[in-house]
Amino acid sequence: MKLPGQDAIARQADEHLVTHKVKLPRKLVEHPFRQVAKRLSIALVVLVVTAVIVYADHDGYTDNSDGSVDLLDSFYYATVTLSTTGYGDITPVSDAARLTNIFVITPLRVLFLIILVGTTLEALTERTREEWRLNRWRSALRDHTVVVGFGTKGRSAIQTVCATGLRKDQVVVVDPSGKAIEAATAHGYAGVIGDATRSDVLNRAEVFRAKQIIIATQRDDTAVLVTLTARQLNRGAKIVVAVREEENAPLLKQSGADAVITSASAAGRLLGLSVLSPAAGMVMEDLISQGSGLDLIERPVIKAEVGKNPREMDDLVVSVLRGHRVLGYDDPAVGGLELTDRLITIVRATPATHVTPDARPLPRD
Repeated sequence: MKLPGQDAIARQADEHLVTHKVKLPRKLVEHPFRQVAKRLSIALVVLVVTAVIVYADHDGYTDNSDGSVDLLDSFYYATVTLSTTGYGDITPVSDAARLTNIFVITPLRVLFLIILVGTTLEALTERTREEWRLNRWRSALRDHTVVVGFGTKGRSAIQTVCATGLRKDQVVVVDPSGKAIEAATAHGYAGVIGDATRSDVLNRAEVFRAKQIIIATQRDDTAVLVTLTARQLNRGAKIVVAVREEENAPLLKQSGADAVITSASAAGRLLGLSVLSPAAGMVMEDLISQGSGLDLIERPVIKAEVGKNPREMDDLVVSVLRGHRVLGYDDPAVGGLELTDRLITIVRATPATHVTPDARPLPRD
């Protein structure tokens, strides 16, 4: 099966180098140019104030060239004094002028230097600080979740996995849109700008050390290429992919996806169910909305439940995971529960309810 646009994407990847970089979440700060402009404005104000102070007491100063100090001389003296140049051609001679230099001009000189030197040092150290943050982030990142695509599907997937207890610093978003990555970092997630079909972009997201990968791209052909690349880089990660067309689901599984969600078909089935039974549609929507109302969770079997039939459980058991098989609650093959089984149950969502994700890969068809 040849997917539409696959050749165009391949040519684009070969012909153009995609600019990509890692962006870590950070506190909202002013734009660097605005910060520099603000500090330069303060420095100019300090310069003008110093010149005015000198001109107000110009009789207490002497100029070696003509003996008098005018407004231009005041600005000249303020400039060379605040910059610590100090040519000595204009000097305070009266006691009042010298006291003013001690208690007013000198503090203004220190303030002027702090503003200019501080701006310079901050500009020089910003890149080094950012590199240090990236290196520390990479060294600490293990068993994280990579989400490709920060659209509606990607955001909803992140919200669901974070509702289970996953920390935001364990989520890395990959998206070719700079605005999408800015939105992701604003929510506290790390982001990588770039085309996820390229292995170097996924490597920047440390995908080879990821525990699970969620692919929620806008196009099915892009999802196939991303899945192939991600599976090649990480053989053990759980890969879940969303596609629009149901006919592309088998191709995604052959490409290495553990689970494929057909978004269009799923939405259509929910619409049909809501038409036939609005109440049943509400219940289904409640089940897929993590953290409110009823939740569908997966948990291990505890020792007190070993040997029991699923019907005898206090929780409402829907299915039993035994090895690589998913058995219905009424399947005769279940018999008594085993300690290695895992249960899919429906529970009432509370603030203390957390899903225990399965660390094993899902069975492949």
